[in-house]
Amino acid sequence: MPNPPWLQPLVWTDYRLAIVFTVLLPLVLSIWAFVSKAETIQKLLIIYWRVASLLAITVYLLIAAMPLGFISGWLARILIPISLWFWVDLNEEISEQPPSPLKLTFTSWRWAVSIYCVLGVLAQLPVLSCAFMGHNDLLKTPLCNVWLQAPWSFRELFHRTTKPWFLGGVGLVGLVIYVIYLAYFVLVRLGKQGRSATGQ
Repeated sequence: MPNPPWLQPLVWTDYRLAIVFTVLLPLVLSIWAFVSKAETIQKLLIIYWRVASLLAITVYLLIAAMPLGFISGWLARILIPISLWFWVDLNEEISEQPPSPLKLTFTSWRWAVSIYCVLGVLAQLPVLSCAFMGHNDLLKTPLCNVWLQAPWSFRELFHRTTKPWFLGGVGLVGLVIYVIYLAYFVLVRLGKQGRSATGQ
């Protein structure tokens, strides 16, 4: 069954919004916070980048059309808002800071990217079925295939001479490291420091 004509433009719009909200804006904020010596915002953004690295891993998995990439991308949208709002101590420190352009911009971005991720989690529920298909079925299914177009274009821009299977392998290695770190955090660090990012 072919995709409705509005789906492909919608998917490409989602990828473009992802670049703006999850890469460009936090990069600008990271530089701004570093220059302004806003340590609390810096700490929260470092946590964000660690969690959001799952999006980069997802791109490499999808370049190789690995079904696992649909799950990792969906989970990334769940973990990102959690990483931005979970820490009680950082939330309190940021709220207690005097008003400033950086604080306003950071707070606006934090709400915007959280809303974007929540909407993405809901919108991608039908696409999760792609995660349980074989590689060949994935390529033949229009709904799944349309989500692979942007990662394939990314490969054409930055990794044209590299085989997709190798890039997918890089993504798998990254995913294994990510899962090990996340498991360590949940099973060990979370019990020791709770919702305090500094452990105090």
